[in-house]
Amino acid sequence: MKTKKSNAPKSGDSLRPYSSLMLDGPDRAASRAMLYPVGFKQEDFSKPIIGIASTWSMVTPCNMHIDKLALEAEKGANAAGGKAIIFNTITISDGISMGSEGMKYSLVSREVIADSVETVMQAERLDGSVLLAGCDKNMPACLMTMARMNRAAVFVYGGTILPGCITGDVQKRKLDVVSVFEAIGAHANKRIDDKELQQIESCAIPGPGSCGGMYTANTMASAIEALGMSLPNSSAQNAISPAKMDDCRRAGEAVVNMLKKGIRPLDIMTKKAFENSITVVIALGGSTNAVLHLLAIAHSAGVKLTIDDFTRIGKRVPVLADLKPSGKHLMSEVVAIGGIRPLMKTLLEAGLLHGDCLTVTGETMAETLANVKPYPAGQTIFRPLDNPIKKDSHLVILRGNLAPEGAVAKISGKEGLHFEGKARVFNSEYDAMDAILALKIKKGDVVVIRYEGPKGGPGMREMLGPTSAIMGQGLGKDVALITDGRFSGGTHGFVVGHITPEAYCGGPLALVKNGDKIIIDAETRELRLDVSAKELAKRKKAWKGIKPRYNYGVLAKYASAVTTASEGAVTDKNLKL
Repeated sequence: MKTKKSNAPKSGDSLRPYSSLMLDGPDRAASRAMLYPVGFKQEDFSKPIIGIASTWSMVTPCNMHIDKLALEAEKGANAAGGKAIIFNTITISDGISMGSEGMKYSLVSREVIADSVETVMQAERLDGSVLLAGCDKNMPACLMTMARMNRAAVFVYGGTILPGCITGDVQKRKLDVVSVFEAIGAHANKRIDDKELQQIESCAIPGPGSCGGMYTANTMASAIEALGMSLPNSSAQNAISPAKMDDCRRAGEAVVNMLKKGIRPLDIMTKKAFENSITVVIALGGSTNAVLHLLAIAHSAGVKLTIDDFTRIGKRVPVLADLKPSGKHLMSEVVAIGGIRPLMKTLLEAGLLHGDCLTVTGETMAETLANVKPYPAGQTIFRPLDNPIKKDSHLVILRGNLAPEGAVAKISGKEGLHFEGKARVFNSEYDAMDAILALKIKKGDVVVIRYEGPKGGPGMREMLGPTSAIMGQGLGKDVALITDGRFSGGTHGFVVGHITPEAYCGGPLALVKNGDKIIIDAETRELRLDVSAKELAKRKKAWKGIKPRYNYGVLAKYASAVTTASEGAVTDKNLKL
C-alpha cells in the first residue's frame, strides 16, 4: 500500500501548510469569524493551528483525567507559538464490556476513533496535532491517524494507574483489574468467599490511569515510545503526577518544533522503527494485541510489516521484564526505577535497537538515550541480557493445519512449551464461560472458542473472562485455550489467539470436533489438529457455517470491510478506488 503524503494541496507557509488555506484572505472571513467565539484573537490567525485530540471520557478510569492533560498540551502548544484547539473523540471500556456483547465493539472502536480524528483534522485543516490516549484501542487509533495524515504530531500516553490493595482479614497485596477477573474464577471454585470477592472488586482500581500491569495499554505506550512517536519517558509515568503534566506541556511544544524542523510522522515510522517497537514489546513481555495493532499502524504508514517479522525479531530478543500478568511487578514500579529508558539503552548497546531512527524530539533514538543511567542496583524487575526470563520471544507465531495463515500465542515458558489435549468446542465465548464457571473444564482439555474472529464475532472479542477464570481455578498449566478471537493484555496461561483463517470464513477451526486431539508446540511453532487431511476434507464439505450475527449498524459495516487478524484487522485495505 502506498500512503499519500497528503490528500490536499499545501500552502507555501511551512508552519501553516493547511490552516492558511482555510483562514487566509478576504474570502475566508467567514471561517475566521467562526473562530473568534472559541477563543481566537486576530493575531492567532497567523499561527500554526494545533489540534489537541482528547480521548477524555467518564466511561472508564483509563481516560477520566485526560481532559486535564489536554489543557496542559494546549498550554505547551500556545507557549511555543502555535494556537491550539481541543477536540474530543469516543472511547469505550474493555474492562467493563469484557465478556459481554459490548466487547464486540472494542476493536471496532479503534477504526471509529482513527476515522473520527482524521475527519476533524481534515475538515478543520489543522497543521499539527497532539493526540492523548490511555486505553487499549484509542492508542493505536491515534497512531493510525498520525500515519494517515502525515502532519506534525506527538502522542501522549495518559499514564498508568496506581495499584489497589486490601488490608485486614485478607493479606495485603497489589491489585489491578486482572485480580478481579481471576477472583471470579476463584469464587466459582470456592477458593474465596463472597466477602473477599467484594473486597477485591471495591479496592482493585483506586483512581485514574490505565490498567497497571504490562497489559495492552502499557504495552502500546512502550511500543509507541520505541517507535519514536512520543517523548522520552511518556510511556512510564503515573497518570496522576507532575511528570505526566509536564509531558503534556512538552508535547505541545514538540509538535510546533516538528513543524519548524519539517519533521513528519512518516519520517519517523520506518520499518526499522517498527522493528525497535517489536523489540521493546518482546523485552517487556508485552500483550499479544501489540501484534494486531502494530500491523495496523504499519498498514496506515505504508510500511510492509508482517507476522513473520515478529518471528524473525523474536528469535534474537529475550524477555527481560518480570511484569504482570505472568510476572510479579506493576508498571508503577517500573516508573519508580526510571521507566523503560534504561532497558532501551541496554538493548541499544547490545545491538538490538536501531539507534539511527528519528524521533519526535528531532533527535535520533541513540541521541535520546545517550545520557540515560542504568537501573538502580538491587532492582528485581528487569533481568540482565545474560540471564533472561526467556531467551527468545514470548509472542510466538504458530502455523499448522489449524492456522495455515498464522496464529499468535503468548507463552512465557512458565506454562511449558508444549501442550497436547482433547478439544472442548464452543461456538461463542458465552458458552465457554458458562462451562468454565460450572467447573466442566478438566485437566488436559483444550478449550476451543470459535466464531469470534473479526468477521464472525464480529469484532474479535478479547477473552480475559475465560482465561482468567481458568487461572483462578488453578488450571493455568493444565488447560489450554485457542480461539479466532483475541486476548486482553492481562491474559496469561497456555493461550493461542488470532487464528486465521477464522472459523466464520471456513477456516480449519470450524472443523474441530469435541474429543479431537490438538497439539500446541512453541518450539516447532506449530498448531495442529491430529486429524487426517481426508477427514478434514470430508468435514469441510459438510460444513455449513453460521449466518451473520448482525445485519445493520456499525458491527455489520465492520464485518463487511475488515481484513484478517494476520493483516491487522484493518477496514481500509480492500477498498476499491
